[in-house]
Amino acid sequence: MKSVDIKDIEGLNGRRLAPKDTFFFRCHPGIGCFNRCCRNLNLFLYPYDVVRLKQHLGISSDAFIEQYVDVVMREGNYFPDVLLKMAENTEKTCPFLTEAGCSVYLDRPDACRTFPLEQGVLYEAGRSKGEPVCFFRPPAFCLGPTEPDLWTQRSWEKDQQAETYHCMTAKWADLKRLFQVNPWGSSGMENPKAKMAFMAIYNLDLFREFVFGSSFLKRCHVVSTVLKKIKKSDSDLMMFGFSWVRLFIWGKSVPDIKPRI
Repeated sequence: MKSVDIKDIEGLNGRRLAPKDTFFFRCHPGIGCFNRCCRNLNLFLYPYDVVRLKQHLGISSDAFIEQYVDVVMREGNYFPDVLLKMAENTEKTCPFLTEAGCSVYLDRPDACRTFPLEQGVLYEAGRSKGEPVCFFRPPAFCLGPTEPDLWTQRSWEKDQQAETYHCMTAKWADLKRLFQVNPWGSSGMENPKAKMAFMAIYNLDLFREFVFGSSFLKRCHVVSTVLKKIKKSDSDLMMFGFSWVRLFIWGKSVPDIKPRI
């Protein structure tokens, strides 16, 4: 999910869809381009994607990041992007692609789940809240639009079980937008606070150890009901991490964490 300034929207590719606009699409093993889109991708992984994938694989977030992730710092951003690392073969296929299709299909990332649509948040100058925006953007080789199945944004989202993904990704986009301003100074991501923030967003197993195994709870008061949830739930811990980064990096008041005086 991208943050888009209104002045840049005309330069984006694809057909912008209003909520009631329709499109034709179906992907299935019998179609000639099946799995062709799962190669040589710049596939962004959002925090909830990592939660679902590492749970599916039964590994820690630390192990998932080590094995499956490229961490990239793009110009003009001050928080890294996390991309899925392609397999080291001639076609640079998705590491989860098999002859039968996607091996992690039930927990596939938001971008895969949303395809052939691309979701974003449109921001106007002077406004802190954005407006959801959606584009129909199948690649040129894709035969899915020639199929007879008709969809709207909403019906496609429901069919692909993407509602929770979209909600989580929108919350992350809202936080990541803050990082258009540099909070680290000249040290960049080598700043200890930067490494802590990345841990809280993407490396949840280490973040849980930090919360419960360090002096964190002596320095911060956390609502008891929240503590119970984040001990067991990675999704709740991720949202807690979002709140902590707002407080720790940006000094913004959050409802579930209060520094002890």
